[in-house]
Amino acid sequence: MSSSADVTHPDEVDRGFFGHPRPLANLFGVELWERFSFYGMQGILLIYLYYSASKGGLGIDEATATGIVGAYGGGVYLATIVGAWMADRVLGPERMLFYAAIVVMLGHIALSAIPGLAGVGVGLVLIALGSGGVKANASSVLGSLYAEDDERRDGGFSLFYMGINIGAFAGPLLTGWLQENEGFHYGFALAAIGMFLGLVQYSVGRRRIPDHARVVPNPLPPPERLRWVAVAVAVVVLVAVAWLLDLITPENLVNVVLVVTIVASVAYFALMLASRHVTAVERSRVWSFVPLFIANAVFWSLYQQQFTVVTIYSDKRLDRDFFGWEMPVSWVQSINPVFIILLAPVFAAMWTRLGPRQPSTPVKFGVGTVLMGVAFLLFLPVPAGPHAASLWALTGILLVFTLAELFISPVGLSLSTKLAPQRFTTQMVALYFLSISIGSTMAGKLAGYYDWQDEDPYFLVLGLVAVVVGAAVLLATKPIRTLMAGVH
Repeated sequence: MSSSADVTHPDEVDRGFFGHPRPLANLFGVELWERFSFYGMQGILLIYLYYSASKGGLGIDEATATGIVGAYGGGVYLATIVGAWMADRVLGPERMLFYAAIVVMLGHIALSAIPGLAGVGVGLVLIALGSGGVKANASSVLGSLYAEDDERRDGGFSLFYMGINIGAFAGPLLTGWLQENEGFHYGFALAAIGMFLGLVQYSVGRRRIPDHARVVPNPLPPPERLRWVAVAVAVVVLVAVAWLLDLITPENLVNVVLVVTIVASVAYFALMLASRHVTAVERSRVWSFVPLFIANAVFWSLYQQQFTVVTIYSDKRLDRDFFGWEMPVSWVQSINPVFIILLAPVFAAMWTRLGPRQPSTPVKFGVGTVLMGVAFLLFLPVPAGPHAASLWALTGILLVFTLAELFISPVGLSLSTKLAPQRFTTQMVALYFLSISIGSTMAGKLAGYYDWQDEDPYFLVLGLVAVVVGAAVLLATKPIRTLMAGVH
């Protein structure tokens, strides 16, 4: 088995892409186009669900529509667990990334080509499964391009992160414009074309990806393969039967995903805390993750409402008129990526400069959750009425969304790996993704209670809940750090 550490001689170091390995260009491109298609589709998905047929939509009531979007968001993060498992046991990270990207493209094709709710069902299931596979493996493949002591590693991840946000910025702009001028299915088709372009450029340079990115770390023994295939088939059949018997419906889908995710989260915690393979120190660290898990779920419950409540707000409350031209609803989704591109390097430089003096992880989680609550409270002073809200006011609120994200999001995955018991590293990462899944699903469920004609109680209650949860984490910083047992 080869290793990224094998590349040691300066004359052998690949610097063909802005001083970085040439395969970074392919990963940069596939992630840019995957995010382009993901956010481009998501920018118009909700309004497609609840717009009337005369406007090209499906005419679903808003509560059900936001629930579907929330269940889909939760499903993406549930699928990261499947994607990581497939890479570890069956395909290896590079192959899983490639095949997952194909599944994403097929999902967008289904959304654009299959009419009605059937297209939504097939398309969103495929996109969720594929996006989970891409999300779970793209960073792993990127890391394989560098030796452990390669000083270019952080810069490579920064370039990769830039590709993500360029795609997230451009996607809603172009799909939204096409949806406004040609119709929803043309917008979905553009997302499919974007993913196709990403796959083509990735395929051209795919052979340059190091061989060790294709290695299966923990291969599934042949006798177990048939058993897992049977389990997968059984799950698919069970879900199909439940759908046919109306046990799972568009109206209750968000509740089903939420219950499954919560049960899985409790089971993971119980498994680690009860295991005889976990030492006392490791068990203490697992307990320290409980309040941070809750804070993270609360944070994402509000943050992910960019795709539910903020979309409805942009449609019905925002003044989108510019000298007689009306800005597409989805364009609001491009504001956050701009702030991320501008501010992420600032935060990275700030934490680096502060070094050991920077806030501890519980403080960052607490501040991020409080800021997210403040962002919701900032909706309260905005003038009431249809199309009465200023774009500048919403832009300022989304700036606070971004600041909250930069406090809490970049450290979460890293923290889960540092707190993980030695025998349960993958399960701890799964727990982190499950907290985001709970939050994303809740963002859809909660949005069903949003009434744009009487919105103050909604923003007040959720904003205060987030502030209280964040403040509780800040007040509990000392005991949490004690439980973390040396992890910072």
